[in-house]
Amino acid sequence: MEIGAHIIVRGQVQGVGFRFFVHNWVHKLGLRGFVKNLYNGEVEIQVEGARSLIEELIREVKIGPRSAGVTGVQIDWRKADQHFINFNIL
Repeated sequence: MEIGAHIIVRGQVQGVGFRFFVHNWVHKLGLRGFVKNLYNGEVEIQVEGARSLIEELIREVKIGPRSAGVTGVQIDWRKADQHFINFNIL
């Protein structure tokens, strides 16, 4: 059964390759959705797939790439809309 998650990542997460880091993990896990930078310096991730795979992504996001400094991750679990075909960096 598929589920969705809206994830906000805080800290030093822009200008450090964070979106590409997320894209690589999402591709590896076979999830769908998008990642984008927000104007306030946070990164937004909208993702759909198996909950266990999303939880694995969240574990990686909490660490981030070596140059990042993640200080917080907010997760809002949602019903999967199933309107994403792939994963995009916006």
